[in-house]
Amino acid sequence: MKNKLALIAFGGNVMLPAHSRGSAREQYRNAKKAARLMVNIINKGYELIIVHGNGPQVGNILIQMESASNIIPPFPIDVCDAMTEGSMGYLLEKAILNELRKHSIDKEVVSILTQVIVSKEDKAFEKASKPIGPFYNSFRAQQLIKEHKWEMVEDAGKGFRRVVSSPKPIDIVPKKSIRTMVENGIVVIAAGGGGIPVYINSMGYIDGVEAVIDKDHASSLIAREAGVDLFIILTGVDRVFRNFGEENQEPIRTMDIHEATRMLNAGQFPPGSMGPKIQAAIDYIKGGGKEVIITTTEKLKAALIGRSGTRIVQA
Repeated sequence: MKNKLALIAFGGNVMLPAHSRGSAREQYRNAKKAARLMVNIINKGYELIIVHGNGPQVGNILIQMESASNIIPPFPIDVCDAMTEGSMGYLLEKAILNELRKHSIDKEVVSILTQVIVSKEDKAFEKASKPIGPFYNSFRAQQLIKEHKWEMVEDAGKGFRRVVSSPKPIDIVPKKSIRTMVENGIVVIAAGGGGIPVYINSMGYIDGVEAVIDKDHASSLIAREAGVDLFIILTGVDRVFRNFGEENQEPIRTMDIHEATRMLNAGQFPPGSMGPKIQAAIDYIKGGGKEVIITTTEKLKAALIGRSGTRIVQA
């Protein structure tokens, strides 16, 4: 009997929390903490796919690019995403492999450079909305608008930031390889940062695009394509709440996709926080998935045995 499959998605702040310096040593130390959770899931009898965010990391790369822009031409976002897939994948690979060896588990860990296809017709391209990279003063912002045709917004009085589109993912490259490897007992790290954003051009070839893909939506797509049994989304709260932040807020232990859809449509889950995670869970269940757990890193062990977290299931 083959092992069950699980996919776990977590943000880039797991490895690079707020107010961190961002050194490689610091990120590896945090990767080792994450690795203990990954191996705990493996010990529960699951084969594992891992998807991580890269917001802080790609932001740092873009700051480095800007600082050296008069010496070295800066790279576009898709190339920067590829850079974080490689660097973060390496740190996670090493940490997980060492944790597996500590438990005498003979498994390989592989990071896959993952291209995530979006549609150029996606309505998200009509209005850029995702801030990314460093803050610029007004003079530099105007230079970049003129030189690169970037869209800029003023952000909280701190300066100007670039904004890009955040289209929905529609396909994964290479999805067959991901599924084949995980079914053969390999721990797979894929679609780091939501994946490298690409589209199919008029010639039928793959081209990079300046965009940001939500990692939860990319994770949901991979979970559906790979046919995983359990989809885990790690976030900043141990459970999803009804009326979050209000005096009458109420933790939700379990809900089906009908209730989740109703609450999402009623505005219970804001677009900038829990909304994308709930939508990713709904898409996964509708696509044939079995179960979603939403919880924090700290509460994951308890959530796996039903003592914390929110479960989203079929009707």
